[in-house]
Amino acid sequence: MRDVYLVGAGQTPFGSFPDRSYRDLFAEAYHSAIDSVDRAPDPDDIDEAVVGSLGVGGRQLGLSGPAVTEHVGLHNVTCSRIENACAAGGFAVRQAVQAVKSGMADVVVAGGYEVMTDMSSDATKYWLGVSGETEWERLTGTTFAGVYAQMASAYLDEYEATTEDLSRVAVKNHGNGAKNPKAHLGFSCSLDDAVNAPDVAAPLNLYHCCPTSDGAAVALFVSEDVVDQYSDERIRVAGSGGASDHVGLAERDSYTSLSATKTAAESAYDEAGVGPDELDFAEVHDCFAIAELLAYEDLGFCEEGQAHTLLRDGKTDPDGELPVNTSGGLKSKGHPIGATGTGQVVEIFDQLTGNAGERQLDEPTRGLAHNVGGSGGATAIHIFEQEVGQ
Repeated sequence: MRDVYLVGAGQTPFGSFPDRSYRDLFAEAYHSAIDSVDRAPDPDDIDEAVVGSLGVGGRQLGLSGPAVTEHVGLHNVTCSRIENACAAGGFAVRQAVQAVKSGMADVVVAGGYEVMTDMSSDATKYWLGVSGETEWERLTGTTFAGVYAQMASAYLDEYEATTEDLSRVAVKNHGNGAKNPKAHLGFSCSLDDAVNAPDVAAPLNLYHCCPTSDGAAVALFVSEDVVDQYSDERIRVAGSGGASDHVGLAERDSYTSLSATKTAAESAYDEAGVGPDELDFAEVHDCFAIAELLAYEDLGFCEEGQAHTLLRDGKTDPDGELPVNTSGGLKSKGHPIGATGTGQVVEIFDQLTGNAGERQLDEPTRGLAHNVGGSGGATAIHIFEQEVGQ
């Protein structure tokens, strides 16, 4: 199969935009991605488009892919919509990569969008809840915060981590997000702020939970056969992994690990021919603070029960051995469901091309994006590497 390259990526700000439509947001992200390409493709060059969206609020549920691609002039392009809860964007990327690898397409757009802030809190809870186990979680009154609170409680009971460690995730990611002009909650916070915030679902408090956001993000993938036409950069998709698990938490073997993440990571590392110790940075799915701690372990960044030590030692800080969520993560940057996975790819692209502004790391060459659906029912992982000297 052919090599796949990331040649462009762009996004809107994430936040609350009551005067904007999902089509408008997608168009901004699409044009931002096109503008980031060294030699931008014409619309006729694009063979396929894959769009991720949960469809919050029930807008254009049918044909929502063509509804946004037609808005940017991509007519007669093969287009499909991916819905895999919060991992919709990550799986849109995976489908785009597979289309190019297989030889069925040379230039593919992977995008995502969501509008979430124009509904009541009760309606938003409904649309988020349908990504969990409907019968035994949502219909019995359990929210996603409640599900992740159960995971957090189990983790804190089993290991030496504390609620203060959950707050350290918030402090780190808000510090990164304060340097990101596209972040929804682009402000820093102190440890005291994060420790003393009101409870949402104990042991999770307000600072342990990401916001619901509006936004869109788009990435452009091309084959090795045409990459020279578009880019002087060589950001290769070195590895791609995807996996699923039980949708409901009660059906799983563990509350403190996501098997879908472990399986997807194993596939991505194997394809890339690297291990976690060879990464320079990572964007992980921190919808709740506990999710970032679990990701450290499931992705192999540390042993089970040791995630809190990475935080306390500063290893995942921007100047640490393995910076995590330099964008601010879902916690600070925001979480417009369909755009979250593609938004992670935007940060990967910006870091590897040296365009991350105040967040820029020191010459990174390899980054990982980790996107989770629901409370772990699906996971997509991609490893990107800058081919130095090309």
